[in-house]
Amino acid sequence: MIRLLLICFVSCVVLGEQTEKKSGVIEEEPLSHLEQQHDQSHEHEHEHEHEHEHEHEVLLEQDGARSFNQLQPEESIAQLGILVDRIDINKDDFISEDELKIWIQNVQRNYTNEQVEDRWKDFDVDEDGLISWDEYKNVSYGSYMDDPLMREDLNIPQMLQEERRFRAADTDGDLKADKHEFNAFLHPENFDHMKDVVVQETIEDFDKNGDGFIDLNEFIDELYPPGKDENTPDFMEKERQDFLEVKDKNKDGKLDKQELMELIFPADSEANSEAKNLLKESDTNKDGKLTKTEILDKHEMFVGSQVTNYGEAVVPHDEL
Repeated sequence: MIRLLLICFVSCVVLGEQTEKKSGVIEEEPLSHLEQQHDQSHEHEHEHEHEHEHEHEVLLEQDGARSFNQLQPEESIAQLGILVDRIDINKDDFISEDELKIWIQNVQRNYTNEQVEDRWKDFDVDEDGLISWDEYKNVSYGSYMDDPLMREDLNIPQMLQEERRFRAADTDGDLKADKHEFNAFLHPENFDHMKDVVVQETIEDFDKNGDGFIDLNEFIDELYPPGKDENTPDFMEKERQDFLEVKDKNKDGKLDKQELMELIFPADSEANSEAKNLLKESDTNKDGKLTKTEILDKHEMFVGSQVTNYGEAVVPHDEL
């Protein structure tokens, strides 16, 4: 099941799709723009992902390939230099904010398309070029439904949540997904017509009292489950203040659908925000554009960003 989460670790909100590992359920890949994840303590439901600082390593561990942090600095710099030439669309030897944004958007798009291709064979059982809801349900939950000993572990609310998302992604209503529709199912945060579903799933994941809102306690408990540690981390107080002063715009002590919509889908896109930040941090002469030298001087920051798909693009092809 793809879980859509409102996460806040360092006073920002990130929507994530948590990788879940369940007996009989195919493991989901993280969402394209998932950069931070939280630790949930739902017994029999979750095996937790690494935190943000380790996530790129998870994405890069493929068939024994070296990850970028195993490369010598000169290797990653050389590969990044090749990449800069490709980012420079108009070939003027400068990288603009728009060129960075377009490149990051393409990286995100390619990543999600690859995920669809990688997962397609798992679910298109009859190989007809479409994935029906029944095919997805049987592959993901069949072992639970067919085995009486496992039936009590079947997570019906989770299955129904996924069915609702599948129907929302299925724009022609035939309960069969082509690759575009399956992409919307796996990565709903990238599709405008899936926004309401994303918000609803986020509420359901956090809302323990069933009132249709996320109150402060529910929000904090998901970030730092009760009983996890006797001492609450210092940053949690900042999270409380941020919830009350920033996230809860109408000051009613809880997050409603509109407030969540604005948090999960800010006006400034993720690609645009990252492009702005990379430019700001690398533009040493403050001329509003980047030279290859300025980028290579900050190669560690660029290699650890979406520009390189968190380092994957700077691993030489003969290493993959």
